[in-house]
Order: sequence, then structure tokens, then C-alpha cells
Amino acid sequence: MNQPLAYVHPQAKIANNVVIEPFVTIHKNVVIGEGTWIGSNVTIMEGAHIGKNCKIFPGAVISAVPQDLKFNGEDTTVTIGDNVTIREFVTVNRGTKASLETVVGNNCLLMAYVHIAHDCFVGNNCILANGVTLAGHIKIDDYAIIGGLSAVHQFVNIGAHVMISGGSLVRKDVPPYTKAAREPLSYVGINSVGLRRRGFTPEKIKEIQDIYRIIYLRGYNVSQSLGIIEAEMPATSERDEIISFTNNSSRGIMKGYSRNEK
Repeated sequence: MNQPLAYVHPQAKIANNVVIEPFVTIHKNVVIGEGTWIGSNVTIMEGAHIGKNCKIFPGAVISAVPQDLKFNGEDTTVTIGDNVTIREFVTVNRGTKASLETVVGNNCLLMAYVHIAHDCFVGNNCILANGVTLAGHIKIDDYAIIGGLSAVHQFVNIGAHVMISGGSLVRKDVPPYTKAAREPLSYVGINSVGLRRRGFTPEKIKEIQDIYRIIYLRGYNVSQSLGIIEAEMPATSERDEIISFTNNSSRGIMKGYSRNEK
């Protein structure tokens, strides 16, 4: 850890076996867990809490103040979980008084040039491909994958096990287990490949497909669809997760795809 060409504030709490490459800058009120590697020219600013066995590649900036004109110097943080890979020139901003923190969970991959704005929450095992940009106050649940160069509107929620096509403009909430593509962003099926890889049984995948057929393919509005699902589909954790996500969507969920639209 004793890299003479790096600056580490004496009040930073760095585990003994952290590797810090030349020209790294680490400010005060920073905590970095065991086994983490920090590449050259990384800047880790005040309020960063980084877990174990992370890899942070050159040029990344973690815990800079938010790009929010309402920010007034509040004591806020960025929390990065364990086993997170942060590639070149990723930026993760601190929270604001709205939630006081920005969070990235365990086992995530943030590819080059990803931006995560203030007060975002990214769950475990998520992948944000190159150039993904998250505005403030976004929530992404576990195992979500967002394709490169996608831009996500503030306050959007993205459900677990979602796959979003590269280059997407995400203006509405994306319900769990789905695939999203086209413009405007639309439902194009469930993420069956991802679900199989994660151990979902064929029966469970069919159940999820049947639920989304009611929501997107039968011509009902959202409230009608949810009433039918609750009345006709047996209660399971997946069914209840989809219903809860949809009921709690403040921005509304993404639309279904119509071939008649131009």
C-alpha cells in the first residue's frame, strides 16, 4: 500500500492489503476494504465507503459532490459493496439530503464511462455496460443488465433480472424479469435466458410469461391487468413482486410494443 507517488489522507481508513497504484488521490473520511485494487489516477473523494476485493480502474472518480444545484454541502456518502469492478473513467457521485447516500451493491460490473448520479441505488450482481448514464434518485434491483449508452431518467425504477437494450432512453419504470427495447422503450418479452442461467425452472418462467401476457398482450389497462392477475394467478413471490412493483410505480411502467405504431 505504501505507494510514494500516491496521496492518501492520513484520516483515510485503508485495509492493510489494499493495492494503491501511482498517482491515486484518496481524501479523508474514506474507508476501503481488504483486497481492493486501485489503479493509477483514480480519485476517491470524501465520503466513500468501498468494500472488499473491488477493482477500480484508472481515471475513475468516486464520491465527488453531486451535480445538483440544490446540494449545500451536506454530509453524504457513496457506498460500494464487495467484489465490484469499476472500469475506466466511471463516476459515482455522493448523495444529497434526499437520501444522504448513493449505493452500489455487491458483485456489480460498471463498465467504462458509466455515470451514477446522486441518491441512486444499484442492487447486487448488476451490469451497467459502457457509457450508461443514471440521473439522480434511480433504483435498480438485483441482476439487472443495462446495455451500453443507455440513459435513465431521474426517479426511474428498474426491476430485478431486467435486460435493457443498448442505446435505450429509459423514461418509465421497467418491471422485473422483463426485456426492454425499441423507441419509445417497450416490453419485448421476459428475460428467459437470464432467468434460466440463474436457476429459474421452466414452470416458473412460464408463470412469469403468463403474468406479462395479461399485462401487455391482452388489451387491458394496468389496473385491469393487476385485478385479473390477483384473481386468476396463484400467489407466488414472483407474482407478488410484479404486482407490488407495478402498483408502486410513480412514473408508470413501460408500454407494450405495437407493430402499428410508426
